[in-house]
Amino acid sequence: MLRAMSKLQLNIENAVKDRYAAGAQYCEPALCCPVQYDAKYLKVIPQEVIEKDYGCGDPSQHVREGETVLDLGSGTGKICFIASQVVGPKGRVIGVDMTDDMLEVARRNAPIVAERVGFSNVEFRKGRIQDLALDLTKLDAALKSAPIAGADAFLKAEGLVDKLRAEEPLVPSASVDVVVSNCVLNLVSPELKPQLFAEIFRVLKGTGRAVISDIVGDEEVPLELQNDAVLWSGCISGALTETGFLQAFVDAGFQGVRILKRDAQPWQTVGGIEFRSVTIEAFKGTGEQCMELKQAVIYKGPFSEAADDDGHVYRRGVREAVCGKTFDTLMREPYAGMFEPVQPLVPVVLAAAAPFDCVARERHPRETKGMDYDATSAKTECCDGGACC
Repeated sequence: MLRAMSKLQLNIENAVKDRYAAGAQYCEPALCCPVQYDAKYLKVIPQEVIEKDYGCGDPSQHVREGETVLDLGSGTGKICFIASQVVGPKGRVIGVDMTDDMLEVARRNAPIVAERVGFSNVEFRKGRIQDLALDLTKLDAALKSAPIAGADAFLKAEGLVDKLRAEEPLVPSASVDVVVSNCVLNLVSPELKPQLFAEIFRVLKGTGRAVISDIVGDEEVPLELQNDAVLWSGCISGALTETGFLQAFVDAGFQGVRILKRDAQPWQTVGGIEFRSVTIEAFKGTGEQCMELKQAVIYKGPFSEAADDDGHVYRRGVREAVCGKTFDTLMREPYAGMFEPVQPLVPVVLAAAAPFDCVARERHPRETKGMDYDATSAKTECCDGGACC
């Protein structure tokens, strides 16, 4: 349905549109932090794109060959064009932006970049990053053919919006390997931020991840700054705190949230609050049911214990009983290498497995070896080839 926007939300969105529309016409240094990009990827990108694209980090350096990448707030397309070279011809890059002027620059330069790299794998779509289901280009076209004039037309438009989201989503669910963003999440109003993080979670595949560069504050932004629409467009008023930014991903269901980069020096200080750039990575996880497969993991250290975002606590050196979902999660990034896997001697067939009760406990070795296990074996050879003591 069409959702009524508060006066603050409307002021913020209009201020962001106006400032970034202007930023598409001429370079505005105040919209960005100095960022060092890999020069080899910039060679094929037209100077117009580079000069009019704004950000505070480089999430593109964390994408991989063959992936489908979604860039939120893609602007004139610099991160998209860099990512397109990294993912290669087997990969795909989608940029989403709500500003027509930015989209015009990006779309006009896309064929130029494609010709220079030898393949075309980038497209730009019009939408709001907190509502990735609604294709604004299709909505624009529909409303031009049937303008809203009166209550009946308004109600019909509500139905059209719902239909577009359900049947022709801008970005389908579970369709993207990695979501990247460069300094735009803080442009979304506070009321819509939970929806924004939920949308990132929705569009990612089961093993997908988000790599986000954004501006955060070391303190809460006071109300008087939050009510300043101009400061919103300047990446100040909408900044979450450092801890709040990470927690927003956890609240949306992400796991393994980690800081990849945190600028030591603040980008800007306002009223004693330091605003700096951070880049974080967050993983969606499998979403599978917890099943008892007689598996365990041993946390290697160096801390005496560690806890994950599901509340599991792993004590150093202890065989902790885990479900199949948690076991698989801990064998993948970002946890890979932190745990020793302990598999049952006789694998448990998933179809015959019972639900795991998720109660923290130590897994007795006999649970994995079998209660009747009674083997005796000769000594193994020393792995280094030398004499055993």
